Amino acid sequence: MQQLALSSLALLVLLVPPVWARQESLTPEEKHKLEKIDRVLVEVIALSDKGAVDAAPFMDIVTKRMKEFGYTTVTDPSQPHDVTLNVKCEQRKTWEGTTKMGSDADLPDSPSRLWKGPACQLSYFLDGKKMAWRKEVRTEFTDAQQAAGAAKAGDPSDYAMTKLKERLEDYDFPALITAEWGQEERLFKLYDDPSTVAARKVRLIGLFGYLFETKAVPRLLAGLKDSDMEIAKASALALGNIGQKDTVPVLIETMKNGPRELRPSAAKALGVLGALHGDFTIVDPLLETLQTDDVALKTEVAWALGKLPDRKAYEPLYALQKSLHQVRDHDADPKVVKLKEAVNWSIKQIDTWEYLQ
Repeated sequence: MQQLALSSLALLVLLVPPVWARQESLTPEEKHKLEKIDRVLVEVIALSDKGAVDAAPFMDIVTKRMKEFGYTTVTDPSQPHDVTLNVKCEQRKTWEGTTKMGSDADLPDSPSRLWKGPACQLSYFLDGKKMAWRKEVRTEFTDAQQAAGAAKAGDPSDYAMTKLKERLEDYDFPALITAEWGQEERLFKLYDDPSTVAARKVRLIGLFGYLFETKAVPRLLAGLKDSDMEIAKASALALGNIGQKDTVPVLIETMKNGPRELRPSAAKALGVLGALHGDFTIVDPLLETLQTDDVALKTEVAWALGKLPDRKAYEPLYALQKSLHQVRDHDADPKVVKLKEAVNWSIKQIDTWEYLQ
C-alpha cells in the first residue's frame, strides 16, 4: 500500500515536462527531422498601431541569436532550409495561442488570452506544418501610449518596438527551441564555452533538468562544486529533477556538508528524487538534518519529508510543529512562517498516506 501511496504522490509532485510530453506525440520521422535541423528560415512581422513597421531590426536580433547555437540562418524562402521560425511582434497583440490549459499554456512565457499589450509571438513550421511549440515575449507594460508618456519617450509605437527588441535580446528563446528540437549537444556546447556567462549557464542548467537530460549529469555534478553559488544551486535542483538514483549519495553529502547556501537546494532535490524512486534511504539523513538551526535548510528538509511520507518522520515533525505553535503569519519572520507551512503540509501528507493503507 505504501508503494501505491508513493505512486500517487509522484503524480502530484513530479510534473511531466511539456517538451517531453509533446515530443512523445511526434512521429518518429518528425523527431528525426527536428534533431537534424541546421538551416533555419527566419520570418519576422512587426506591426504597430500605425501599421507595418520595419522588421529588419527584429530580424537581425533573431538571426544573430540563433547563430549563437550554431544554426545557419536564411531569410530568403527560396533558399534551402530545414524549418521556418516565425516571429510576430505587435504593439497591440492579437492572440494566436494554444489551449487555455495544459502543455505550454501552463508556462509563464506561453501565449496569453488576456495579454493585449506589446508582445512577440514565436512559433515554427516543419514541412509546412505549424507545430505546437509557442512562446510569447511581453513588455512590462500593457499600454504603450501610457508607458511612453510616463517615460517621456515620444512616439508610443517606437517605444513599444524598442522595448520588444530589448526583450528579444534578453529572452533565451534559442535555448528553448533547441531543447524543443532535442538538440542537446548544441546546449552542451554553449554551456561548455568558457565565454558563456554564469547567468546563461544557470538557465541552461534549468533546461537540462526540465528535459530529464541524463547526459547532463556529469556537468551537473561538476556544477555542484562551482564557485558561483547560483550555478551550484541550479545544478542540485536539476539533478533532483533528472532523478538518477546514483546521485543520491552526492546530494546527501551536499545537504550535510556542502556550502551553507547550497544545502537547502540539495535537500529539495532529495525530496523530488526520493519520491520518484520511493527511496526511503534518504529519510534518515533528512531527519538528521532536520535538527539544524538553519531555518532555510530545515524548511526544505521538512518539505522533502512530506514528499516521501514515512511514519518515522511523524514524531520529529510533530515536535517541530508544536515548537512553532505560537508563530503568527502576520507578525512573524517570513522564513519561520514558511517553515511552519512546510511542517504542517508534510504532517498532513503522512496522515493521508497512513489513511490510505
